Amino acid sequence: MYPQQIIDALRHVRYPGTGKDLIESGMLEDDIRISGFEVSFSLIFQKDNDPFAKSVMKAAEVALQTYVDPNIAVKIHPKYTKSSIVNRQSSIAPSSIHAKHIIAIHSGKGGVGKSTVTANLAVALAQKGYSVGLLDADIHGPSMPKMFHTEDCRPMSVEEEGRTLIEPIEQYGVKMLSIGFFVNPEQAVIWRGGMASNAIKQLIEDAHWGELDYFLIDLPPGTSDIHLTLISELQLTGAIVVTTPQPVALVDARKGVEMFQNEKINVPILGLIENMSWFTPAELPDSKYYIFGRDGGKRLAEELNVPLLGQIPLVQSIREGGDEGMPIVLQGGHPAAAAFEAIAKQLED
Repeated sequence: MYPQQIIDALRHVRYPGTGKDLIESGMLEDDIRISGFEVSFSLIFQKDNDPFAKSVMKAAEVALQTYVDPNIAVKIHPKYTKSSIVNRQSSIAPSSIHAKHIIAIHSGKGGVGKSTVTANLAVALAQKGYSVGLLDADIHGPSMPKMFHTEDCRPMSVEEEGRTLIEPIEQYGVKMLSIGFFVNPEQAVIWRGGMASNAIKQLIEDAHWGELDYFLIDLPPGTSDIHLTLISELQLTGAIVVTTPQPVALVDARKGVEMFQNEKINVPILGLIENMSWFTPAELPDSKYYIFGRDGGKRLAEELNVPLLGQIPLVQSIREGGDEGMPIVLQGGHPAAAAFEAIAKQLED
């Protein structure tokens, strides 16, 4: 089950006082939690003596058992104020992740290859013998299941110290979780910010990650509730910013660096990665064509006084590896794989 199923089912329940459904009325709090066949969430009522509260909660339970699964166990918490909707952020338990290094990988804009870099970097670190976890935190555009050829996988649950936890999917030596494993890939994920943040928290708190050397987080582009939640609740070792050399990407990369270096956030920048730095045709191996501009990421790193972890060429096999679910770094000795291996070594150092 996944949250969108719960939301769709609750659209069949109308609040008698207005005739509108629970979602349209804004009565569903952003705190849906799913564990196996158990679901809990809160419904918000305007006053503590609401005469329809009990009947509405019962109708919601019946709707879930009718439209989601007849065996579902439902726990509904009534709330009597809307104030909790604003700026609601529950904490991630400090003990949720046992990792020596937690690294956020960010891009100011989409399309610069951030997820491709993250996937190859995770595999490169795993090939060095490290225990690596990877969280695909891009709720609205999850791509890791595709890049790791695990689109048809569905995480199982395990019992650990009396808790039911999600077992991450393991591929190429990397433990991975993505919202893509829990939603219909053909449907858009249309969630409010708080709901998306809670989904990410659950993938962290309620997962059996084990002991990790590196925990990589593939952040969505830009800045959002998800960024603020992870930055404020997890003890990040640092952040990596991915960009292309072109000016329009560098503008957003600069904003990403500024976000992490803001005095209220203060997350170290481990380095900047310039992707799609140049194109070399197979028939002209000694030629470089700077399609997106030359050394823009390098100059930005120098200007902001942050390390340049590496420059990755624009190579067809990198794109093919991502589309086929075989990150290029698995092809040892390939020139493009060497670029990612060098970045992993830089990060290790």
